[in-house]
Parts: sequence; structure tokens; C-alpha cells
Amino acid sequence: MTEAKASLPQSDTITEAAAGAILTIDLGAIQENYRRLKAKLGGVRCAGVVKADGYGLGARQVAAALVAEGCDSFFVAHLTEGVALREALGPQPQIHVLNGLPPGSEPEAIAADLVPVINSAGQLKAWSEAGQKAGRKLKAAIQVDSGMSRLGMAPAEVEALAADAFAGVDVVLVMSHLARADEPTNAANDAQLKEFERLRKMLPKAPASLDNSSGIFLGPRYRYDLARPGAALYGINPTPDEANPMLPVVRLEAKIIQTRSIEKGAGVGYGHAFLASGPLRAATISLGYADGWHRRAASAAWFEGVRLPFVGRVSMDSIILDISALPAGRLREGDLVELLGPSQSVDDAAGHAGTIGYEILTSLGPRFHRRYINE
Repeated sequence: MTEAKASLPQSDTITEAAAGAILTIDLGAIQENYRRLKAKLGGVRCAGVVKADGYGLGARQVAAALVAEGCDSFFVAHLTEGVALREALGPQPQIHVLNGLPPGSEPEAIAADLVPVINSAGQLKAWSEAGQKAGRKLKAAIQVDSGMSRLGMAPAEVEALAADAFAGVDVVLVMSHLARADEPTNAANDAQLKEFERLRKMLPKAPASLDNSSGIFLGPRYRYDLARPGAALYGINPTPDEANPMLPVVRLEAKIIQTRSIEKGAGVGYGHAFLASGPLRAATISLGYADGWHRRAASAAWFEGVRLPFVGRVSMDSIILDISALPAGRLREGDLVELLGPSQSVDDAAGHAGTIGYEILTSLGPRFHRRYINE
């Protein structure tokens, strides 16, 4: 007799009543951000980067919202992400795999009609051989390393390519990635632009792509045939030294588990890192570092515009708030306080943690109830 095993709940099956925290994702705001980026591009095609499960917000839902806005080209990081996205979107959109293909996985990419981003001569050889074996040319994007030293064919590799290197390959895009696009006056941007121009002339003639989210705001010189925004779609500021031109996309709220009165001199949390200098009222919320709230991230929540500072350390599953600024009895078990939203943006939280908005979003865990609005 076999004993049935219960599986852990997934974020899309956790009800609002059962969840300790609610993550609201505004798909309408993502669509508006896409429209704003397209307007900035002035006619240049605009893809959608939905790697890391749509920056932690749900690649399937985000991509569907972008398809409704006319987006027909997507980028993911891994082959497995591409296969899942193809199943979700059907046969029409073009789906690129930024990290290329692990050796031996070419048949899976062919079956899912994915476009690998070729980052090395070895990947190019394997894809070319797969095309020749299939009896047809297989679509590919070629990435060159124009100065980031992360991914892409090194200049020496491009220069050494043999004349028959692209047998079996249909090059549909030549691309590179900007390392310092969020610093518009940095000379590295111009240096990468010049190197990209030099290298792409050695490759088969194809549409080109250099702009990422911040690159879109560098101006027309960096615009080619396709832009690849990611972070800006999700409300992260692509122009850090200026006001954010994007709409906020997420709101994170955690439930109150318990409220209590704390006397003067009482220690609070692990290590008694906080000692009450006087009597205060406290509330414990159902959120912690297991949910992706970094111990060094923003150290306050908000309720109806009132700031409620953390007291003590962030725990794995809970955080203690000082709610003395609110009238007695105003917060009760089950009430929601805001961690991300109108009072505290993703970029604000990242600044407190000494990190970037990308890490804040992609760290948000699976225990939330995820609410999609404005679909």
C-alpha cells in the first residue's frame, strides 16, 4: 500500500485567506510601461524580457499581457524557461534563450521552436550541426561581447570565424549588451557602441539589438532594430539619476499575526538587538527573509500613510513593528501593512539594502497569494 504524499502549495494555489502576505501585480501598469518604452523608441521594435519567471512576477501572466499590447518577441535566460513560455503562449511569438543551450539540449530547443542566443564558437558549431542534421536552417541570434566580458562571442572568436561557420544557421539577430547604460555620460557606452558596430560587420547581415531598459534612454545612436527592456517593464527606474518614467507594478502587503504591549527595558527579537527605551505597542507580521525580505532591506512598513519602523531583527518568517504611532486598537490580527507600494517603492527598498530593484523583485518568495489586477 502506497502512502500519498502532500505537496507544498504553489503561489498560484495559495488563497488570500490562507496567505501570510499578498503580492499584487498590476498587469495594466506593465502594459502601460511597454507603451511608454515603445513611444520612446519611436518606431523601433520592442521585445519583452521575462527571464527569472518575469522577474519573479509570473512570466506566463506578464508575457500574455505584453502579447495583448502587440509584443511578439521575448527573451528568457534558460532553455527550461523558453520551453515553459512556449507552452503558455503558443506558436506565434519568437522566444530567445539568452544563455544559449547546454550541450546536447539542441533537440529540445528545436522541438519548442526556440531561438538560442549563440555566445561562443562552440555553441555556434553545435547549432549548425543540429541544423544540418535536421535538414534545414535553424534560427539563431548571435551575441558578441562588445565590452561587458560576461556573455557573447569574444572579438577574437568573431574575427576567426570560418566562412562555413553558419552552415545550417539562419541568423535572425545580432546583439550585444550594455554594461553601464544607467550611467548616460560614461565613456564605456560609446566604446561599446563602436565595438558592436565593428564586430557586427563581420557577421551575416541581420537585424541588430543593443538597447536594454536603460539603453533606451541613451538616445537614437544606440537604437537599432530591436530593444530588449526588462527591469523598466516591472517599474524599476531605468534612469536612476532622474525621476522614474515608469509606473509602479507591485504592491506587497503582510498580515498582522499578533499585537502586544512592550514594557520599558524589554528585549525584542533575536539577540535582543532592540531594547525598548520606553513602553511601546508592537505588532508581528507574517513576512521574513524566507519570503525574500532581506535583513538589510527597508526597515519599515506603512499603514494608511503612517510609518511603522521595524524593531529587532528580521526573522525567517516574521518581523516586529513599532505601531505606537497609531491609535490603540487600530491594527488587529489579519490587517494588512504595506511593504512595497505607494509609500515605499521597489527602488526605495533596494536602496536600504544596498542592492538593486532587480534583486528585490526576483527574491520575492512563493508563499504569497499573488493577485493579478487590470488584466
